[in-house]
Amino acid sequence: MSTVDMARPAATAADPLAIEPPAVPLLNRVAAELVGTAALVAVVVGSGIQATELSQDVGLQLLANSLGTVFGLGVLILLLGPVSGAHFNPVVTLAEWWTGRKDPKGLGPREVAAYIPAQIAGAIGGAMLADAMFGEALVKWSTHDRSAGHLLLGEVVATAGLVLLIFGLAKTDQLRFAPVAVASYIGAAYWFTSSTSFANPAVSIGRTFTDTFAGIAPGSLPGFIGMQLIGGIVGLALVALIFNHRRRTET
Repeated sequence: MSTVDMARPAATAADPLAIEPPAVPLLNRVAAELVGTAALVAVVVGSGIQATELSQDVGLQLLANSLGTVFGLGVLILLLGPVSGAHFNPVVTLAEWWTGRKDPKGLGPREVAAYIPAQIAGAIGGAMLADAMFGEALVKWSTHDRSAGHLLLGEVVATAGLVLLIFGLAKTDQLRFAPVAVASYIGAAYWFTSSTSFANPAVSIGRTFTDTFAGIAPGSLPGFIGMQLIGGIVGLALVALIFNHRRRTET
């Protein structure tokens, strides 16, 4: 869940105040990733708890959870994208590093090493915050097993689609639509993937800390993260397959 290079607009004659990467210090970007991921997980977990308190209908619970996530994610990308790129997701961070590794202005190893721990810490903190708001135990390991093979396949599909969307928008110079496009995709993936689209290792880790509607059992975590990483690779391969003509055209 990211806007990739929204934090790195180049200055132009028409927009002389556009910021260059050095204008956003790493500390600020890391803080944005930590706070943004924490808020995202608080939205996911909190809306799940609220949904189960208001209805016993699982379909309505999922609808409420997905709508809360769509609105919350869109707002967070819009707010924090210009600061850090609004990754909130280690797969997106690693994908951006890989695609820009030959670009001096791309995301470097130092930034990756700062972003990912911040995302994980934020996710854990967000789950605990949601539990605290609803009077749940701050830390109670989830018992929601999600280890079935079809759920793991769902995570590959969800993550590949997310990476394809984000980097496809970047390739076609349409990142200004990322807040709506990414939030809409995640909302749809809640329903069309068997796993309800975690698509994010940090968020998955955070959700092990809560034994509520949105939780995932710690024993299911390695499989989910592994499939998310595979999904990220598949997504990048699809980006190369579909959009490599733009590189040839530009050269």
